Amino acid sequence: MEFRNNEAIYLQIASHVSENILLGKWLPEDKIPSVRELAVQLQVNPNTVMRTFEYLQNQEVIYNKRGIGFFVTPEGVEKVKHHRKERFLQQDLPEFFRNVFLLDISLDELQKRYEQFKTEHFTLK
Repeated sequence: MEFRNNEAIYLQIASHVSENILLGKWLPEDKIPSVRELAVQLQVNPNTVMRTFEYLQNQEVIYNKRGIGFFVTPEGVEKVKHHRKERFLQQDLPEFFRNVFLLDISLDELQKRYEQFKTEHFTLK
């Protein structure tokens, strides 16, 4: 995983975990990798992963079964979608609209590119 300098690593890991949940790699009630496993996989300090898991627990995306590990909450997908949607609408969309306006990109072109993107990246194989 490539980390960006402009965002805390634990938040980037939270995005990674959230994306796995949204993509259906980890379903509700599924056990997710342990703190140590994820730390080794991402080559980060286990304390950073623990901070990520605490953050995701506070957002009710995952929960801890003491002595067993961390699991996706039954409403984990909905929680992730809600948090990411709010962030996108508040932070990313205004910048996107600004660029669409400044670059004079039509809604038709956006629609075509969006459909192409979905086909290339999210079709079932």
